[in-house]
Amino acid sequence: MEASFFTYVLIAIIICVVVFAKMALVIIPQSETKIIERLGRYYATLKPGINVIIPFIDRAKAIVVLTRGRYAYSDNIDLREQVYDFPSQNVITKDNIQMEINALLYFQIVDPFKAVYEISNLPNAIEKLTQTTLRNIIGELELDETLTSRDTINTKLRAVLDDATDKWGVKVNRVELQDITPPTSVLNAMEKQMQAERNKRAQILTSEGEKAAEILASEGEKTAMVNRAEAQKQQAILHAEGEAQARIRKAEAEAKAIELITEAVGKSTNPANYLLAQKYIQMMQELANGDKTKTVYLPYEATNLLGSIGGIKDLFKTTE
Repeated sequence: MEASFFTYVLIAIIICVVVFAKMALVIIPQSETKIIERLGRYYATLKPGINVIIPFIDRAKAIVVLTRGRYAYSDNIDLREQVYDFPSQNVITKDNIQMEINALLYFQIVDPFKAVYEISNLPNAIEKLTQTTLRNIIGELELDETLTSRDTINTKLRAVLDDATDKWGVKVNRVELQDITPPTSVLNAMEKQMQAERNKRAQILTSEGEKAAEILASEGEKTAMVNRAEAQKQQAILHAEGEAQARIRKAEAEAKAIELITEAVGKSTNPANYLLAQKYIQMMQELANGDKTKTVYLPYEATNLLGSIGGIKDLFKTTE
């Protein structure tokens, strides 16, 4: 009876030791930590690996986390970069245009002590701070600036949040604006404005194209006229040079003929009379051979012609 009692006691002691040892040994995964309080006061920040605490005296401090869109308590503090996708919120621009903006926040807990003791609900505080800061930044911008300055808004928002959350042991790495949704009426007006701007650019491009085409056509016509004038000039020059060469050759031929005639008839006879008589006879022959009329009128100077012919006859006799 006594042996069985001691056996039960021993078993109970062993079980208590095992439970106590299990409670005393705390295994922390990598990139996580726990804040340990001893008798209600901060005691230590556990590191990844095996840590030893005193059960029932030391306990982990819980922190509020956002899980699946809901707030919950957890004694594990995640040190990795976290993403908060906040719901869309209404903001008003400088020109009194109301729109919806959805922000995406990337942050990381760098000081677990501050994250636990400096703020009671860290996710909610970051969300509210992001909303108010975003309203202030958008309130300083007009609609067009808001739609075209996402990078500027992200930079300003990240700078303000990073400075404000430093007290909470949080590092804001970047902020992204996912959606910027103006009202339907504003979207319709913007679409009409964009369409009008496209039509304006199309008309400008069309008019510029027509202007360029007219300029090119006029320049082409000008070049063609210049080329034609240059061709006519060259043609006239070549024609004049040809006529001049022909006259020179003709004059040279006539001079050669006169020279030969002079050698043939001698110096006593004037070769001009011979040439004049020859041309006169040729002209009279052409008049006699014409189809229009068979009547030939001899001028008064025909006696001179006969005299020239007589001289040619005497010339031929002399040469014989």
